[in-house]
Amino acid sequence: MTALPDWMRPPRAEGWFAEDLDRLPEAPRHTELIDGALVFMMSPQRAWHGRLVTALTVALTSQAPDGVEVEREMTIRLDVRNRPEPDIVVTTASYDPDRTWFAPEDVRLVVEVVSPESAHRDRTVKLRKYAEAGIPHYWCVEDEDGWPLVHIYELDRPTGAYAPAGIVRGYLRRTVPFEITLDLDKLTPGRPH
Repeated sequence: MTALPDWMRPPRAEGWFAEDLDRLPEAPRHTELIDGALVFMMSPQRAWHGRLVTALTVALTSQAPDGVEVEREMTIRLDVRNRPEPDIVVTTASYDPDRTWFAPEDVRLVVEVVSPESAHRDRTVKLRKYAEAGIPHYWCVEDEDGWPLVHIYELDRPTGAYAPAGIVRGYLRRTVPFEITLDLDKLTPGRPH
């Protein structure tokens, strides 16, 4: 068995904390912290996933009102032991070129595009954690025979959990967190429309 490199050893008996991610230059690019454990995205990303994340980022950015920023692949520091990296973050935090994470109170929408490697975390773990952190909107985008299928959730403040707000194919129109209109089928490259 190969010994773990020193950088993979937690810096304290309690394990990893959110701020530790900024001090791990040797870690793979898309390293997350979930419940104090480092999670590495080691499997190759499908072209469908990358293209869809890019197309959604561009579309949301073009529709975002003043004071709203759209970022991709940036972590959210939910608490001391959780710093997941969603595919897209819609935030009211001002652009800062040195930013490495967002605070949940500044996040309005999180979008996760499901891949085989992340499916369980996106559908269950992150769904619960984003809601507990008070993030008002969550989209979980699935691949349905090459087409995007969006599960939309809104935070139910009295329960602190997400309530399903729709399953959308084809054409998505939302008034929250801002006016959004998307032809989902046009986000998928190379498909007949």
